[in-house]
Amino acid sequence: MRALLSSVLLSLVFASQSLTTPSPEAPQLAKLEDEVLAIQNKAPVDAGAAAGATNSEAVSQLPTVFNGIEVPPMKELTGEGFVEEVKDGYWFVKHYSPFCGHCIAIAPTWQTLYEFYYTSKAVPSVHQSANAQASLNSFQPYYNFHFASIDCIAFGNVCNDHKIEHFPTFLLYKDGQLLKKFEGRKDMQTLSHFVEQVLESIRPGSRPKEGVKLPEVGAKSVDSAAKPDVPLKKDKDVTAGALAGSQHMDIASSAAADTVKPQATAVTTKVGGKPTKSSATPNPIGTSIALTAESFLRLVTTTQDPWFIKFYAPWCHHCQALAPNWSQMSKELQGKLNVGEVNCDVEVRLCKDVRVKGYPTIHFFRGGERVEYDGLRGLGDLVSYAKKALDIGMGVTYVDAAAFKEMEETEEVIFVYFYDHATTKEDFETLDRLTLSLIGHAKLVKTDSAVLADRFKIHTWPRLLVSRDGRPSYFNALAPKDMRDFRKVLSWMQSVWLPIVPELTASNSREIMHGRIVVMGILSRERSDEFILDKREIKNAALEWMDKETHAFQLERQEMRDAKQLRIEEAEDRNDQRALRAAKSIRIQISEEDRKQVGFAWVDGVFWERWIRTTYGIDVKNGERVIINDEDSKRYWDTTMSGGYIVPSRTSILETLPKVVSDPPKISPKYTTGAVEQVFYQARGASSSHPWVSLGMMVGIVIGVALWGRRRIRRARGVGGSSGGGFFQLDGKEGLLNGGGLGKVD
Repeated sequence: MRALLSSVLLSLVFASQSLTTPSPEAPQLAKLEDEVLAIQNKAPVDAGAAAGATNSEAVSQLPTVFNGIEVPPMKELTGEGFVEEVKDGYWFVKHYSPFCGHCIAIAPTWQTLYEFYYTSKAVPSVHQSANAQASLNSFQPYYNFHFASIDCIAFGNVCNDHKIEHFPTFLLYKDGQLLKKFEGRKDMQTLSHFVEQVLESIRPGSRPKEGVKLPEVGAKSVDSAAKPDVPLKKDKDVTAGALAGSQHMDIASSAAADTVKPQATAVTTKVGGKPTKSSATPNPIGTSIALTAESFLRLVTTTQDPWFIKFYAPWCHHCQALAPNWSQMSKELQGKLNVGEVNCDVEVRLCKDVRVKGYPTIHFFRGGERVEYDGLRGLGDLVSYAKKALDIGMGVTYVDAAAFKEMEETEEVIFVYFYDHATTKEDFETLDRLTLSLIGHAKLVKTDSAVLADRFKIHTWPRLLVSRDGRPSYFNALAPKDMRDFRKVLSWMQSVWLPIVPELTASNSREIMHGRIVVMGILSRERSDEFILDKREIKNAALEWMDKETHAFQLERQEMRDAKQLRIEEAEDRNDQRALRAAKSIRIQISEEDRKQVGFAWVDGVFWERWIRTTYGIDVKNGERVIINDEDSKRYWDTTMSGGYIVPSRTSILETLPKVVSDPPKISPKYTTGAVEQVFYQARGASSSHPWVSLGMMVGIVIGVALWGRRRIRRARGVGGSSGGGFFQLDGKEGLLNGGGLGKVD
């Protein structure tokens, strides 16, 4: 009866609120409204259920028990306290009407789902006490995820604000902001899959790959250790992987669309025929969005928004190993960088267009440009690269003298582009294209500072240089067409973008070791004081060697110029026009790249202890060492002329290095290969050092083999092709005159 009376009085109240003019009955209606509120406040245990409330246990304020654990009533939100309640953590809220038949039907499912997750353990291997709230391993403290409901009839203003158009509607809030609307069948399995995906994004790797065993609707217990009836086999096979990817996309991309689309009107806006950067917040929900060919084109290719995208296959073990770090990285880059993934078993054509040759392949995209990530796949490595990519991907930064000086304190390698008022748009467009290729290597800045131009002696614009520890190296091409040659400029950048003494890692080892002799310090971070001093000694040795090489190069070039000038003067003195023209036509073509390059590096002897011990026979525990390595010839030197070990000392390095780079080396090398391989590498080294001599030897060998073969052929024909010819055969002391045939012999 009270429920019926409450409904009637509510109807009268709402009818009174629809009146636009005051009436004599207004005080009576106000009194009726107060009575309705009083009836609701005094409602007995079964009043909520009688009125059709979908979370009757919460209305009744009575706890329940599931799996032997007491479950408090589900939170019933109010209009006044809604914002305050959901401002912290994740809130999965059901918006309902107590008179809605669908709401009444879903009530037991919603309550059982809440009880199941509230009593679930975050880490299955940890024992959970009966007091779930007191355990740090309980569901709510671990995920900060809550279930709640709100009556849209009683608190219509809240539901109107969130555009609730039908009942029941399930919305996910994060820190007070609408994050995602649940779409799909309103049953236990579909709701649970939605929750599982959200929980996995909160704590990557914490949820079972096959899903969870769900209770029957209305049940009060379930075997939490049992396998689910319908396993969700993510990353196990193609079909299940596609299903998991589809479900992930439904959650992530829809959430991104709901969050981004209302404000992302600039995504498809074009200025001058080129896509502009979106003003939307990147990666709004901190997850990796599953991309299709259509969404890839819409979100990545046709915008200037930066994206970090993984191309994978569900059956790939390396992809499965990468998945937790990729998911955690997505969370850490929330609000900073868009993160996506493409299932190449599903999007075959898209992966073919991107030229994916192995799994996983990771690319950083910005509009139509992309660069492949080839570093390590640890969480720290991925996050570090992504942040550098985001920084560089924002464009070329302008610096003045003060900002550049501050940057030099933290950056080892800085490319500086000098421009003036006459620099064209095409020049700046070429500069912008270079930024992606520099990710993870160096910074690129631009300036028109007169102070910096005076410091680096810039007299023509535009001009490009690289500053490594304050030492400039210049891009020598000065013609405008050369400065706009993207490939040419990038090739020069790649040759100088390493620090003077870089750390040797798995990702840069080939770049450091290939095509040069490398002075490599084997150091230990465990001895911090010695580590700092040794690095400083190696750098000082590198700087002094570079100065000597630069001076020697300039001296050699000057000698060639003097020789040319001497020829010209001699021809003029003889008035020999032919010799004069020949002398003037001499071109001085000498480049530092023509010399055998010498590089410097250091390697963590503790981290790479096994490789160093097996390759060079050195154990850093016995002290820091230096080796001079020639990777192309598979040889190295670890001793000085006196036979002692090379140590991280400027004197020790500079005394030994000239003896090693001389041709032939004055110190006998050691080899990292066997005897047979040594012969091959020695021959290859000789041919590369003396190509014309090697070519002559090869031609001589070919001619010799041809003559020998020809003689063998002619001799074979002579034996088998004549039956009447004669010849002398000396056998012992006697000579027999016999043709060996049946014919007459003269």
